[in-house]
Amino acid sequence: MRKRPIVALIYDFDGTLSPGNMQEFGFIQAIGKSPQEFWKMSDDIAIGQDASNILSYMKLMFDEARSSGIKLRKDDFRRFGKDVELFEGVREWFQEVNSYGKAHGVVIEHYINSSGLAEIIEGTPIASEFKRIFACSFLYNDKGEAEWPGVAVDYTAKTQFLFKVNKGILSIRDSKKVNESQLEENKRIPFSHMIYFGDGETDVPCMKIVKMFGGNSIGVYNPKIPKKKGIAQKLLRQKRVNFIAPADYTRDSRAFELVCAIIDKIRAEHLLFTLSQK
Repeated sequence: MRKRPIVALIYDFDGTLSPGNMQEFGFIQAIGKSPQEFWKMSDDIAIGQDASNILSYMKLMFDEARSSGIKLRKDDFRRFGKDVELFEGVREWFQEVNSYGKAHGVVIEHYINSSGLAEIIEGTPIASEFKRIFACSFLYNDKGEAEWPGVAVDYTAKTQFLFKVNKGILSIRDSKKVNESQLEENKRIPFSHMIYFGDGETDVPCMKIVKMFGGNSIGVYNPKIPKKKGIAQKLLRQKRVNFIAPADYTRDSRAFELVCAIIDKIRAEHLLFTLSQK
């Protein structure tokens, strides 16, 4: 067993770390649409074709950019990422949690598990905080321009990345190692050492899996939108999450208090197990 346990904090992005959908902070405006128009067009494609909502929005981004004369290169997506709004305290959150973990004998790792675009997230000021960003992405031609969806992550596809974190697999492409049988003691990060942050229905499968296998799921909500708290309270009533908290990531927040308490619990259980083996 490791001398210091690893604790994985796994985050959805839109509605969890940011108050809106990432496409709404520059891209949608660049193609001359309002967020309402863009998402209605995307929903119409999905409903009309009985298709994936994720592939539909990616196709719409591609088509609308092309018709507007906008080149979609990785650098272009990353420029949009720079303007993505983040909830209060998010920028400082990672250092605060890392410092707490280090002071209490725990290694902290952060991961993104999102149906948004990896390329946009990579442009945000917090991108370097994550060990891996699991999210949608495009394939690019020899000119470096997006030409086809490469990875589409819907609410069920998100669950595979939990098992990859569990086994220490960072490749999105891998479908072999993640399905190989492995002794529990050999898995890099037990589910009981995971903390999952999500804000709504698309996170439910991940929240349930983490909670079911002994980890902790936290349903966050935007305190400025009353109905969001109602959604979080429903998740708690249905026992899909362990806790709920406002999407406030400052040092004095409930979210920080919860994470610190969970870290303390993981550290204590790790120490007790270590002592039982002597």
